[in-house]
Amino acid sequence: MTAALPETVWMPRDHDRRAEAQVREWLAARTGIAAADLPLVRDAQDRPHLLGALHDHDINWTHSGDGLLLAFGSEVMLGVDLEFPHGRRRVAQIAHRYFTHQEQAWLESQPDAAVRDRAFHRLWCAKEAVLKAHGRGLSFGLDRLQFVEADGVLRLDHADPELGDASLWHLREWSPAPGYLAALAWRPR
Repeated sequence: MTAALPETVWMPRDHDRRAEAQVREWLAARTGIAAADLPLVRDAQDRPHLLGALHDHDINWTHSGDGLLLAFGSEVMLGVDLEFPHGRRRVAQIAHRYFTHQEQAWLESQPDAAVRDRAFHRLWCAKEAVLKAHGRGLSFGLDRLQFVEADGVLRLDHADPELGDASLWHLREWSPAPGYLAALAWRPR
């Protein structure tokens, strides 16, 4: 069974205030609940959760550069990541330290540095989106899940048992604005 695609919204980030304030404004307009009254709380790992009338929904957001991306869905666990690749990361060293051997080999097989850099950021976004949905974030370990690419699409191939069955995870990758890469990961609750 395929889980319904959660809603995603891209907007310019207001650097003069916290991203959560923008998210609350959007969610208030979407739900009809005043921003100050939204039952939005954070757990011990700082992951946002919705309570009360919205308890069957999940929300997650991320920001990079001048962009803010949020995701909202019902009856799912979801996570979203956004990157604005800037070419200053040492992708080979980071991949060697945090990615699986198979992912490292895939990156090394890319035809040139620009393609390798994009592939690295795609993997990073996908991994971070799953880990944010799970609620533990990067501290859980990027090497505890493995993606493979087939026909230009990343798919979660293996996951630590704490993440659940890899086949239940869905991934959407896209560019919400010029220069940005994004990934949305979700699975049914």
